[in-house]
Amino acid sequence: MASWNSVNLKVIYNVLGWIAFVCWSISFHPQVVLNFRRKSVVGLNFDYALLGFVKQLAYLVYNASLLFSPTVKNQYHYKYGSNQMLPVAPNDLAFSIHAVLLSGFTLFQIGIYDRGGQKFSKTSICFVSIAMLAAAICVLIAIPKHSWFWLVSCFNTIQVIMTVTMYFPQALLNFKRKTTSGFSVGNILLDFLGGITNAIQMVMQSIDQNSLENLFGNIGKTLLALVTIFFDIVLLIQHYLLYPSMKIAPPPPPPPPNSTVVNVELTKEINQC
Repeated sequence: MASWNSVNLKVIYNVLGWIAFVCWSISFHPQVVLNFRRKSVVGLNFDYALLGFVKQLAYLVYNASLLFSPTVKNQYHYKYGSNQMLPVAPNDLAFSIHAVLLSGFTLFQIGIYDRGGQKFSKTSICFVSIAMLAAAICVLIAIPKHSWFWLVSCFNTIQVIMTVTMYFPQALLNFKRKTTSGFSVGNILLDFLGGITNAIQMVMQSIDQNSLENLFGNIGKTLLALVTIFFDIVLLIQHYLLYPSMKIAPPPPPPPPNSTVVNVELTKEINQC
């Protein structure tokens, strides 16, 4: 079984992992709080929320299986080598559990708060249905062959596809509305920081092991970080550069109490002249 060669890199790896966990976990809260304060979900794209929930659910299946299933671990080492470390850390599982709960709660808010005429698109519903059907087919294929690592890798692939597609609806909604109002930028800032630290964490493991197998062995985590960083940059550009919030000018001060009387008297004098 592989082990760390450098204690310092191991410490950095763990610290970065938990920083990513904190950033990614907290990133769900600004949107939940914003929805609660406004009692409205207008401005939040429902497809973004739905695809995000399915993505987190698939990612949870992958992380939990690779961490807790001896069979999945053995099949991973059989494919990539017994000297390779597992590419999943405890912080990955902790994040997945938290993400599923918060994503599910966001969908609950969509069900109870003012939606302003917004609804789930048929495209996203169809897309999720196809993903669930694909997962079911993979399960049926894996059972007779006992290909459990292949099966959880299929779930990892699903989460990658969902990650790629989930950002499009929100970016498109911002473009159509020419505003990011109703969509929490705090979510994106924390998401971006989580993606950066997550990517560096994986690089630390590769440097220590002098191998790129952890990047390819968990291609889902690698693409998750890269795709997250890319689309967060797009959404930040929309928020701060393309569609910055308009500053509302303060209302003019009210006229003095006697101004109306003075104006009436002046009008009378002018008429008399």
